[in-house]
Amino acid sequence: MPYAQIVLPLNLKGSFTYKVPEELTPVIQPGMRVLVPFGGKKIYTGIVFELHDNEPENFIAKEIISVLDESPILTEEQIQFWNWLSDYYLCGLGEIYRFAFPSSLKLESETYLKLKPNITVDFENLDINEMYLIQALEVRQLINLSDIEAFIPKKEIIRTINSLIDLQYIEIDEKITEKYKAKEVAYVKINESVLDNQNLSEILLKLNKAPKQRDLFLFILDKQTENPDIHIKKSDLFQDGHFGSSHFKSLSDKGLVEEYYMQKDRIEGYEGELEELEELSESQKTAKEEIDEAFEENKNVLLHGVTSSGKTHIYLEKIEECINEGKNILFLLPEISLTKQITQRLEKKYGRQIGFYHQKLTDFERVEVWRRIKQNDIKILIATRNALFLPYRNLGLIIVDEEHDSAYKPREVSPFFNARDAALVLAGFYNAKVILGSATPSVESYYRARKGKMKYVFLNERFGDVKLPEYELINFKEAQESKKVSGNFSLQLIDEIRKTLDDKNQVIVLHNRRGYANVVECESCGYVNYCSNCDVVMTYHKAANEMKCHYCGQRASKPKTCPKCYSENLNERGVGVEQIHEEVSKLFPDHVADRMDVDSMRKKFAYEKLYEKIEDRETDIIVGTQMISKGLDFDHIELVTIPKADSLLYVQDFRAEERAYQLITQVSGRAGRVSGKGKILIQTYNPDHSVFQLIKMNDAAKIYKYFLTERQKFLYPPFTKLVMIELKHRKEDRVNRGSQFLGSVLRKYLPEECVLGPEKAQIARLNNLYQFQILLKLPRGKNYEKFKEMILLSLKEFDEITAYQSIKKDVFVDF
Repeated sequence: MPYAQIVLPLNLKGSFTYKVPEELTPVIQPGMRVLVPFGGKKIYTGIVFELHDNEPENFIAKEIISVLDESPILTEEQIQFWNWLSDYYLCGLGEIYRFAFPSSLKLESETYLKLKPNITVDFENLDINEMYLIQALEVRQLINLSDIEAFIPKKEIIRTINSLIDLQYIEIDEKITEKYKAKEVAYVKINESVLDNQNLSEILLKLNKAPKQRDLFLFILDKQTENPDIHIKKSDLFQDGHFGSSHFKSLSDKGLVEEYYMQKDRIEGYEGELEELEELSESQKTAKEEIDEAFEENKNVLLHGVTSSGKTHIYLEKIEECINEGKNILFLLPEISLTKQITQRLEKKYGRQIGFYHQKLTDFERVEVWRRIKQNDIKILIATRNALFLPYRNLGLIIVDEEHDSAYKPREVSPFFNARDAALVLAGFYNAKVILGSATPSVESYYRARKGKMKYVFLNERFGDVKLPEYELINFKEAQESKKVSGNFSLQLIDEIRKTLDDKNQVIVLHNRRGYANVVECESCGYVNYCSNCDVVMTYHKAANEMKCHYCGQRASKPKTCPKCYSENLNERGVGVEQIHEEVSKLFPDHVADRMDVDSMRKKFAYEKLYEKIEDRETDIIVGTQMISKGLDFDHIELVTIPKADSLLYVQDFRAEERAYQLITQVSGRAGRVSGKGKILIQTYNPDHSVFQLIKMNDAAKIYKYFLTERQKFLYPPFTKLVMIELKHRKEDRVNRGSQFLGSVLRKYLPEECVLGPEKAQIARLNNLYQFQILLKLPRGKNYEKFKEMILLSLKEFDEITAYQSIKKDVFVDF
């Protein structure tokens, strides 16, 4: 097998063919990292994907420089998984490689030069640049190419180096550095020879003139003799300021104490007492039996449990069984910041067998988790979607909690894949099982389960027979006409909040709009403040007293006068969560109201502090965006109010009604989790809307039937497959022409009715890039695979046009 297919961490299609040198043939295996030359003198770390003996026909393959690993760092299952992701989501393997690996596992390479040993340089025959380089090497031993640019012109560098290599004065030293370094902690102990041979009273007598050194020596001796198995951290000696590092150094110089280092994980594990699992209720036992049956039939499970039904209890039981079988578990969550309560429960049961993997870890911490997974040290991994790429050894179960959450498929980071669907495929490669859990499953998952492709398990009652919350609709239009309103709240809503607070209970107010006002408008000439990078109006944030663009992050101070007509008559229009919070604080001045949104939660531990306030009942009203719908499990929240529910529905998205239902149901699940007296008040101008009426009925089967009927009528998923192609460029006319050309190419290969567009995106300009979109509605089944091949062919034709190569393309499969 003298040839290898190598994947490089570059945004390029497919893999590259390299020749395997004879000396590497016995050791090289798929899944190993190798060093390869690419594009001139650059060196990259690649991954071996395949070994074969097919010699390339139209080029001479370069040789692999060296192998970096003793054993494969990527498992066979992961190689299959990467190939599937690349085929299904029409993305390059290089994109997946860049996303999947912590950057410290991708080596950095620089070309270094050094003098050949034992040479005599004849300076008379050298030109000025060659002399400079030789003199620099005599001083610094090793110099990389970027350093040489400081004293030799760029165009002369390669000629100068080649000339000196030909003269055999210098040689190239490819110095490769791996960035990851294990964390080492300094510990101290009394020197063993001191304990064995010397009389302690003599030592103390010698230290009499240095009382601080004597006290420090006695302190270390006391700790060491009290518990010989515990290591004494050096940093602990200087915590109270009583001893300094100079005192320790003096003892060390006298040979009385010594310092030693030990490697330590950067992520602290749980060291507390372990607890047993709680007993399951009858309905939970029935649900678990159904899951067991499904697993025996080799079927995955959709666990549809109403809020507070105890889905986590069932997860814990299945985790316990899986660990007893010697298998590992991946517990996926949409956002790691909302995992405090589930983490506490698992830690109390499994202690240090638990690991975490998410975007808030440093790169070195991620490498440590990577290595612990590879060594099979972690039994349960709680993680976000990045964890699908770790090198599992014996994965037995994947749990995808809140499987409907859009955080599993963000549109900001490539490759654009859905972690829920990818988890189902990954589990197949490992022969593992999957539980998708949610109180409001996505329409696609529900349809798949009802079609029999997964087992549908429904938990329709709350744990402990606690009653589900009651829904009530308030007609805000009628309240306005009868003048029974105060700002954005009807008097009925205010009375209900006051009643709940008087009963010493807590209230949630949901409003899913960031900022204070959507727009600041001039009353005289109608001027509004647009973002200079994007085609969006900037949102006013009163707390920071500034205008913000929620797409590119640009900020500007709030204008005092209109920049166009200089009028001072500026009005704030539209209602944001800050305004609702301000109103609530004025309506209930004797109660504490806290805000929970992205802007107020930026500080470290902001979530944890607010959770503690809610738990200790130091806050009475929590006003927030969709963030408050996840993860809050508290005993005294009895009322959830949605003062402007219509804003959830009227969005340009075929999933708007589904997302409104999910958000309202999720946030309503926070109410009455213990008392069973939870109440949800939905304030709307349109109480007769189908979604509100169906939510009020609290019948999951009916609402999903409504969603599926609507989707089928207008040919949307799950009845069709959607692929969105988005084209971006700084010049509007170029991206417009490019999108028209791509549209015509797609129509050449696909049926006319399948291609919609091109059209300007909802936001025509984002971050100074003009955006055009082409939407492809494709039939499911065998034809879909053929059509996807046609899409790839169309994109290839598009790339062959030189004028359009600067246009950025993003392809979103299952849009």
